[in-house]
Amino acid sequence: MKITDVRVIRANRGVFAKIYTDEGITGIGESGAWGALDASGQQIEMYGKYLIGKNPLDIEHHWQVMYRCSHFRGAAVMGAISAIDVALYDIAGKYYNVPVYRLLGGKCRDQVRVYNHVAGRTEEELIANSVKGVEEGFTALGHLNPYLDEPASMPYKENNSQLLYKAEHRVAKIREAVGNDVDLCLELHRRLEPGVAVQLSRILEPYHPMFLEDPIRPDNFDEMARVASKCNIPIATGERINSLFEFEMLLERGACSYVRASISVCGGFTGAKKIAALAEAHHCSLVPHNPMSPITTNAVMHLCASTENIAVAEYPNPYAASTADNLTGTGVKLRQVDMVTEIPELKNGYVTVPEKPGLGIDLIEDVEQKFPFRPINVGIRLREDGSICDQ
Repeated sequence: MKITDVRVIRANRGVFAKIYTDEGITGIGESGAWGALDASGQQIEMYGKYLIGKNPLDIEHHWQVMYRCSHFRGAAVMGAISAIDVALYDIAGKYYNVPVYRLLGGKCRDQVRVYNHVAGRTEEELIANSVKGVEEGFTALGHLNPYLDEPASMPYKENNSQLLYKAEHRVAKIREAVGNDVDLCLELHRRLEPGVAVQLSRILEPYHPMFLEDPIRPDNFDEMARVASKCNIPIATGERINSLFEFEMLLERGACSYVRASISVCGGFTGAKKIAALAEAHHCSLVPHNPMSPITTNAVMHLCASTENIAVAEYPNPYAASTADNLTGTGVKLRQVDMVTEIPELKNGYVTVPEKPGLGIDLIEDVEQKFPFRPINVGIRLREDGSICDQ
C-alpha cells in the first residue's frame, strides 16, 4: 500500500490532514495549533510531498522523519505532525480492520470518563451551567473559570484582593450548588502571578477542586514547580507545550500532578503514548487537552481506551459551532456534529469507546462548502490601564 495524496482541509475552526492511498483507504487527522492554523496547514502540505509514494503503515519512521528533518519546530509544525500521525493510524486501523485502540495496546477501559465545558459570562450563568452539567450526567465539570468568560472587549478591572475574594465566592457557590460528588476542574488561564496563585490555592482548599489548571503562565517550568510545591491542590498543565522533551522537563521538576497533553499538537498517537509513559514513570495521570472538533475527540477516546493512567478527558460540546464559540457566546448557528459522519455515545458523563475500524469517524464530503474556514484572529483582553490580561 502506498500514499497517493495528502490534502489539507480547512473547515470551520479546524485544519485537517486527509491522506489517500492506492488501495482506496483514507485517513483523517486534525492540527491543534490554534493560533497558527494557516502555518500548520502549509506544513502538512510540505510533509505531504515527502509522504507520497511511502507505505502509510511505517508510522514511527514517518514520525521520526517529520520531527527530525528540521531543528525548527514549534506548535505549527507539531500540529502538522499530529494531524498526519492520527491520519496514518486511521489508515492502519482500516487496513487491519480494527479500531485504533487495538493498535495502541488494546483496551484498558470500555468507556471514558469526561468533563464538559462550563461557560459563564456572569456568576449566575456559571453556577446555572454547572448545575446543568450535573443534570446532564457529568461527574466532573471542566473549564470552570472563577474569573468568568467575559468578552475580550471588556477591560479587566480586578485587583489582587478581588481576584482572591471573587474566586473563593464563586467556587463556594458552585460547590454548594452541585454537591460534593462532582469533581471541579478549575481553569485559571494563566491569569495569576506565582504568589497570588499560592494564596488562591490555600483559599480554595476547603472546596476540594480536582486540580488548578495553568494558574500561571506555563513557559517557566521551574516557576510552575515552585507553585506546585506550595499548593495542596494538584496542578494541571501541559496543553501549551508539544514535545516529549518538554514534558520530561516538566515532570522531572514536579511541576504538575495532571498532564494536559494535546493529541493534536504533541505528536498525535505516537507522541501522546510516549508522554503517557513518561507521566506514568512519575506517578502522574493524563487529562488530555481537547478543545477541537469531533475528529480529535474520537482520537482522544482511542488514546484513553488504550492508556492506563488517564484521570478524565476533556469533552468539547459537539453541538456547538466550536469551543471558542461555545465559551464566548458568539451566537454562530453551526454544529460541529454536522461536520462528521457520526460521534460516539455520551451517557452519564462517559463516552463509549469507538469500535469501528480506524478512528470510526470522518468528515462529510462537502465540509469545506458547508463549514467555511473561520481562522482565529489576533486579539487579547486588556486591563483597565491598557496592559495585557491573560484569559
